[in-house]
Amino acid sequence: MAQEYSDITYPALRYFIGDVRDYERLKRAFRGVDYVIHAAAMKHVHIAEYNPDECVKTNVGGAENVIRAALATNVENVVALSTDKACAPINLYGATKLTSDKLFIAANNIRGDKKIKFSVVRYGNVMGSNGSVIPFFMQKRKNGVLPITDPNMTRFNISLTDGVQMVMNALDTAWGGELFVPKIPSYRITDVADAIGPNCIKEIVGIRPGEKVHEEMITSSDSFTTYDLGKYYVILPQMPAWNLESFVEHFGATKVPVGFNYSSGQNTDWLSVDDIRELIKEHVEEDFSV
Repeated sequence: MAQEYSDITYPALRYFIGDVRDYERLKRAFRGVDYVIHAAAMKHVHIAEYNPDECVKTNVGGAENVIRAALATNVENVVALSTDKACAPINLYGATKLTSDKLFIAANNIRGDKKIKFSVVRYGNVMGSNGSVIPFFMQKRKNGVLPITDPNMTRFNISLTDGVQMVMNALDTAWGGELFVPKIPSYRITDVADAIGPNCIKEIVGIRPGEKVHEEMITSSDSFTTYDLGKYYVILPQMPAWNLESFVEHFGATKVPVGFNYSSGQNTDWLSVDDIRELIKEHVEEDFSV
């Protein structure tokens, strides 16, 4: 990054080696910073299942350190990245990210007279990200066999660009304590396999430890405090530090029905095989072909 975006061309940038587990290093990094985007995490489900203590140290302890360091410096706005796996979690990674979400939302209660806001964005799999299914399948298709965990499996999909725009939206619009959820399409894992390797053998290998068949981003229990903002849903804190009626009026927010949930398996917006191929060309590999 330092070679591509040098501090000479971009004087606002500086590059630190560090770790979210290191509170003192975070404090040093946060000095003179207005906005913090917390994206650090141990994110691979099976690795977290095998190394639970390391996952907790990074995803929970690291979140606590980010909050403490932001409060100790002059940071004005913090946005933390969440995951669909934090919603009704069945694996350790999801449980740690749910804990992280709760910590950032509750941090608004301890800010005192500081002009700082904490909010969270939660979205699904980022298309083409490291360790995700698309680059995995693109590598495996060279061998002519694509391993399918479960033929019924579905996932939410979001591009890196849309994920960035969502973070920028939270930085611009959050009042503090919101958890933003995008309205994004789902895909079937079998359609991803057909899009990448239509002539490959599809081998059913079974779900890995901690995996779900379908992912949720909003549970029915969340529906009591969830509002529709148009492009996004937002789960509001149960005890907001601002006036709820003013928030609803300002954003034109509409309360979702009680019992509403947002699941990749019950989505109304789906990517077809052709859609997936076009998105791979646009966001993952320009010369992709089958």
